[in-house]
Amino acid sequence: MRIVLEQIPTVRSVAIGVWIGTGSRNEIPENNGISHFLEHMFFKGTKTRSAREIAESFDSIGGQVNAFTSKEYTCYYAKVLDTHSEYALQVLSDMFFNSTFEAGELDKEKNVVYEEIKMYEDTPDDIVHDLLSKAIYNEHSLGYPILGTEDTLKTFTGDTLNQYMFDTYTPENVVISIAGNVPETFISEVEKLFGSYEAGKKEIEYHKPSFHAKHVARKKETEQAHLCIGFEGLQIGHDDVYSLITLNNVLGGSMSSRLFQEVREQRGLAYSVFSYHSAFRDSGVVTIYGGTGAKQLDVLFETVQETLAKLRQEGITEKELTNSKEQLKGSLMLSLESTNSRMSRNGKNELLLSRHRSLDEIVEQIDQVTIESVNGLANNIFTDEYSVSLISPDGELPKGLL
Repeated sequence: MRIVLEQIPTVRSVAIGVWIGTGSRNEIPENNGISHFLEHMFFKGTKTRSAREIAESFDSIGGQVNAFTSKEYTCYYAKVLDTHSEYALQVLSDMFFNSTFEAGELDKEKNVVYEEIKMYEDTPDDIVHDLLSKAIYNEHSLGYPILGTEDTLKTFTGDTLNQYMFDTYTPENVVISIAGNVPETFISEVEKLFGSYEAGKKEIEYHKPSFHAKHVARKKETEQAHLCIGFEGLQIGHDDVYSLITLNNVLGGSMSSRLFQEVREQRGLAYSVFSYHSAFRDSGVVTIYGGTGAKQLDVLFETVQETLAKLRQEGITEKELTNSKEQLKGSLMLSLESTNSRMSRNGKNELLLSRHRSLDEIVEQIDQVTIESVNGLANNIFTDEYSVSLISPDGELPKGLL
């Protein structure tokens, strides 16, 4: 097990995260959703604490505790005053090693997750992104929904959760990330609590997914048509990743971006329009999202395509390049003012890349991005090979679709 500690003596808080390199990508169709359900069950009682006592443990010291599951990792974390750091670590350790997965709590929590799935179904602007993942990755596990399904949830028992933990929560697959006002000796406290435990020896295998250019639509009673367009992006840690982040900023990453200005400000077609890049261990996706009235869907799609065509043909301007780079540096610096974000950054870097870049190194890499590298990526990424997902009242794909 690896420990990453960043001391920040100028603050009074400490953020502690337990990062595990497993998520929906590491599942099979029969147990889809188990990573997320296991995350829920960690809060439902240990051998010495009830679910209520876990909640009170952090409320009573004015701290916060939470967790999340993604496609490639799970994280349990707490943020507390520096005077309570050892206590927070003890509770997290208790949850990690001593959760009981008691049958009554399992049934109750299944109902909670059923409701979470229903809530998700009521937010089409969220589901449309899952629909795009499914279209792009087809049968590959990167296309699985993180929440799983009601059918898979029904099959989970204490035994299946313990077995999944044994197979995936192995020491070499776990990182403890700490950021805040703690002495260096805090590492020995982590070693005492997490230093040795038994787990499986099965090595986690990763199979690189193929990118599929597919168009899928779902008919649903909604007020708007929700559209996603996905292009093949770059994997995490790729040499050109900062050029791509710069490109995405210009395209749809901010209020001054081309999509926001053209779609919302100039034509008034959408309230929400943006783009983002998702990077995984061995693949990536650039996604464009827009929500508009069903009758305006064709115009929205045409406008996005026109914006992309202009970007490919003319490239970005020097002013856009400069503004985007400064924006990236600004958001990076501002994010690092929080112990939580530093803990997250270090945990993810250690887990997925096994390396850490200093702030100066990252700024240097952003400064090295050139107009040629950005324009080259625009032509390589925004091709005719793209996937589309749509949720709308009539379920009819845009007319201009290739």
